[in-house]
Amino acid sequence: MYEIIYTLEVEGDLNLFRRFEQRLILDGIDEMLLYEPDVETKNRKRLRPDSITEWELRLGKFRVFYDVHAPARIVKVEAIGYKRGSRLFLHGEEYDL
Repeated sequence: MYEIIYTLEVEGDLNLFRRFEQRLILDGIDEMLLYEPDVETKNRKRLRPDSITEWELRLGKFRVFYDVHAPARIVKVEAIGYKRGSRLFLHGEEYDL
């Protein structure tokens, strides 16, 4: 089992969402990242080297960006955003893909 760590920015990101959305996101993170967070699935993918983080988790319209430190068995969640069409919003602002 991996330990999940949230950055301070993620706490701010979560506050941008409604309570039930926050619960959906946190439950999804627990379900999908506690075990084998570095294995690609239809909802988890490795990102390009120049991305925000190494991994992305898709939870419906929400996107969770995280890094995995396998030797220490730690998942560090760096950002949580959402997609509207083909546009990604992080920290409340549009992010260029």
